[in-house]
Amino acid sequence: MATINLTARTHHRPTDAIVRVLIVGLTLATAAIHVSLGGLLFLANALGYATFAVAMIVPGPLGQIRWLVRLGLLGFTAATVGGWVLFGARFPLAYLDKGIELGLMIVIAIESWRVDGGPIGIIRQARQLVGRLTGMQLTKGR
Repeated sequence: MATINLTARTHHRPTDAIVRVLIVGLTLATAAIHVSLGGLLFLANALGYATFAVAMIVPGPLGQIRWLVRLGLLGFTAATVGGWVLFGARFPLAYLDKGIELGLMIVIAIESWRVDGGPIGIIRQARQLVGRLTGMQLTKGR
Protein backbone atom coordinates (compact mmCIF):
# COMPACT_ATOMS: atom_id res chain seq x y z
CA MET A 1 0.00 0.00 0.00
CA ALA A 2 1.41 3.38 -1.00
CA THR A 3 1.64 6.12 1.55
CA ILE A 4 0.32 9.56 0.81
CA ASN A 5 2.34 12.53 1.96
CA LEU A 6 -0.24 14.95 3.33
CA THR A 7 2.27 17.73 3.93
CA ALA A 8 2.82 20.20 1.13
CA ARG A 9 6.59 20.38 1.63
CA THR A 10 9.26 18.96 3.87
CA HIS A 11 11.91 21.71 3.86
CA HIS A 12 11.72 24.55 6.36
CA ARG A 13 12.81 28.16 6.14
CA PRO A 14 14.10 30.00 9.22
CA THR A 15 11.09 32.32 9.12
CA ASP A 16 8.66 29.36 9.36
CA ALA A 17 9.34 29.09 13.10
CA ILE A 18 8.72 32.81 13.57
CA VAL A 19 5.38 32.61 11.78
CA ARG A 20 4.35 29.56 13.83
CA VAL A 21 5.32 31.28 17.09
CA LEU A 22 3.25 34.29 16.02
CA ILE A 23 0.22 32.09 15.37
CA VAL A 24 0.50 30.32 18.71
CA GLY A 25 1.21 33.56 20.59
CA LEU A 26 -1.70 35.47 19.07
CA THR A 27 -3.99 32.47 19.63
CA LEU A 28 -3.03 32.26 23.30
CA ALA A 29 -3.35 36.04 23.70
CA THR A 30 -6.94 36.04 22.46
CA ALA A 31 -7.66 32.95 24.59
CA ALA A 32 -6.39 34.82 27.67
CA ILE A 33 -8.56 37.83 26.87
CA HIS A 34 -11.65 35.67 26.42
CA VAL A 35 -11.09 33.72 29.64
CA SER A 36 -10.69 37.02 31.53
CA LEU A 37 -14.16 38.15 30.43
CA GLY A 38 -15.97 35.47 32.41
CA GLY A 39 -19.10 33.63 31.39
CA LEU A 40 -19.57 30.24 29.77
CA LEU A 41 -19.47 31.47 26.16
CA PHE A 42 -16.18 33.30 26.66
CA LEU A 43 -14.72 30.31 28.52
CA ALA A 44 -15.73 27.98 25.68
CA ASN A 45 -14.16 30.36 23.17
CA ALA A 46 -10.94 30.51 25.22
CA LEU A 47 -10.80 26.72 25.42
CA GLY A 48 -11.30 26.50 21.66
CA TYR A 49 -8.43 28.89 21.05
CA ALA A 50 -6.19 27.07 23.55
CA THR A 51 -6.95 23.75 21.85
CA PHE A 52 -6.02 25.18 18.46
CA ALA A 53 -2.79 26.62 19.92
CA VAL A 54 -1.77 23.16 21.15
CA ALA A 55 -2.81 21.56 17.84
CA MET A 56 -0.52 23.98 16.00
CA ILE A 57 2.59 22.68 17.77
CA VAL A 58 1.93 19.10 18.83
CA PRO A 59 4.07 16.63 16.88
CA GLY A 60 2.98 13.30 15.50
CA PRO A 61 -0.02 12.37 13.38
CA LEU A 62 -1.69 15.76 13.86
CA GLY A 63 1.31 17.30 12.14
CA GLN A 64 0.30 15.40 9.02
CA ILE A 65 -2.93 17.41 8.80
CA ARG A 66 -1.68 20.74 10.11
CA TRP A 67 -3.26 22.35 7.02
CA LEU A 68 -6.63 21.27 8.41
CA VAL A 69 -5.79 22.69 11.84
CA ARG A 70 -4.88 26.02 10.20
CA LEU A 71 -8.12 26.00 8.25
CA GLY A 72 -10.11 25.25 11.40
CA LEU A 73 -8.37 27.99 13.37
CA LEU A 74 -8.99 30.46 10.57
CA GLY A 75 -12.69 29.57 10.49
CA PHE A 76 -12.97 29.66 14.29
CA THR A 77 -11.35 33.08 14.42
CA ALA A 78 -13.51 34.43 11.60
CA ALA A 79 -16.64 33.15 13.37
CA THR A 80 -15.54 34.80 16.60
CA VAL A 81 -14.96 38.14 14.88
CA GLY A 82 -18.26 37.80 13.01
CA GLY A 83 -20.13 37.08 16.24
CA TRP A 84 -18.60 40.13 17.84
CA VAL A 85 -19.53 42.32 14.87
CA LEU A 86 -23.14 41.16 15.16
CA PHE A 87 -23.60 40.92 18.92
CA GLY A 88 -20.47 42.03 20.77
CA ALA A 89 -20.00 44.76 23.31
CA ARG A 90 -17.96 47.74 22.20
CA PHE A 91 -15.29 48.48 24.79
CA PRO A 92 -11.52 49.01 24.53
CA LEU A 93 -10.46 45.42 25.34
CA ALA A 94 -12.85 44.10 22.67
CA TYR A 95 -11.22 46.30 20.04
CA LEU A 96 -7.76 45.16 21.13
CA ASP A 97 -8.90 41.53 20.91
CA LYS A 98 -10.38 42.02 17.43
CA GLY A 99 -7.07 43.53 16.33
CA ILE A 100 -5.27 40.45 17.67
CA GLU A 101 -7.74 38.17 15.90
CA LEU A 102 -7.43 40.02 12.59
CA GLY A 103 -3.65 39.81 12.90
CA LEU A 104 -4.01 36.10 13.66
CA MET A 105 -6.07 35.54 10.51
CA ILE A 106 -3.43 37.35 8.43
CA VAL A 107 -0.58 35.29 9.89
CA ILE A 108 -2.53 32.04 9.40
CA ALA A 109 -3.11 33.00 5.75
CA ILE A 110 0.61 33.72 5.32
CA GLU A 111 1.62 30.39 6.82
CA SER A 112 -1.02 28.56 4.81
CA TRP A 113 0.23 30.12 1.61
CA ARG A 114 3.87 29.39 2.40
CA VAL A 115 3.47 25.88 3.80
CA ASP A 116 0.36 24.53 2.07
CA GLY A 117 0.61 26.33 -1.26
CA GLY A 118 -2.48 28.49 -0.73
CA PRO A 119 -6.01 27.43 -1.66
CA ILE A 120 -4.87 25.14 -4.49
CA GLY A 121 -2.50 23.29 -2.18
CA ILE A 122 -5.19 22.95 0.47
CA ILE A 123 -7.63 21.52 -2.08
CA ARG A 124 -4.96 19.06 -3.21
CA GLN A 125 -4.31 17.96 0.37
CA ALA A 126 -8.03 17.67 1.09
CA ARG A 127 -8.43 15.42 -1.95
CA GLN A 128 -5.52 13.28 -0.76
CA LEU A 129 -7.02 13.00 2.71
CA VAL A 130 -10.45 12.03 1.34
CA GLY A 131 -8.77 9.48 -0.91
CA ARG A 132 -6.81 8.07 1.98
CA LEU A 133 -9.85 7.85 4.25
CA THR A 134 -12.06 6.28 1.60
CA GLY A 135 -9.35 4.10 0.08
CA MET A 136 -9.89 5.70 -3.32
CA GLN A 137 -7.31 7.31 -5.55
CA LEU A 138 -8.70 10.70 -6.60
CA THR A 139 -7.31 11.83 -9.93
CA LYS A 140 -6.97 15.35 -11.27
CA GLY A 141 -9.73 14.85 -13.84
CA ARG A 142 -12.40 14.03 -11.27
